[in-house]
Amino acid sequence: MDVLWQLQGEPTHATRKHCRADRERLVRQPMIALLNEVADTDPRYEDFSVWHYRTDSWWWQHQGAVIRLGRKIEIGLRFDLDGLRIQGAWWYPDPGQVDVFRKAVASEGSGRELSAIVEDVRKKGYDISGDVMKRSPRGYPADHSRTNLLRHRSLIAARPLGCEQWLHTPEAVDRVLAAVADLDALLMWLVRHVKHAA
Repeated sequence: MDVLWQLQGEPTHATRKHCRADRERLVRQPMIALLNEVADTDPRYEDFSVWHYRTDSWWWQHQGAVIRLGRKIEIGLRFDLDGLRIQGAWWYPDPGQVDVFRKAVASEGSGRELSAIVEDVRKKGYDISGDVMKRSPRGYPADHSRTNLLRHRSLIAARPLGCEQWLHTPEAVDRVLAAVADLDALLMWLVRHVKHAA
């Protein structure tokens, strides 16, 4: 936290240079260790990346990481002065993925399943967002029972995990795994239904 405090605002080149070794040791390396621990629990979580530094100061003030589960489907973690945040996301879709997603949403079986999953995730405290059209997509009735989902061109479920003392202990792994379990049904639905679109 002390390192990130020093990097607030628009840190100078000298400040970044001064903080770089501590930021690597105290912020980025712990995120790598966390992701390795998560990957050890399930082979689905082995494909992960932890962000490096970029020119923009935002990248120095936020430590992010992603676990890839399928094409454009991932678990995202971000650590900053507000603490740790998690999200399950299907975003920046490949060509064709939005159409495949909508067909699955419109289908009675898979659509009802997703609707129930999204409601369950929302009840667990996650914000549901994404790139959402203002009106129903062409080809679908405006009064479709799942029109709110049909309007999505991406789907994100996110919530803060907090900034309490557990964040500095091995309990952080358990907290992340509990959140990943919250998101599992949503992410696996997306893997089954939109992963292979080309």
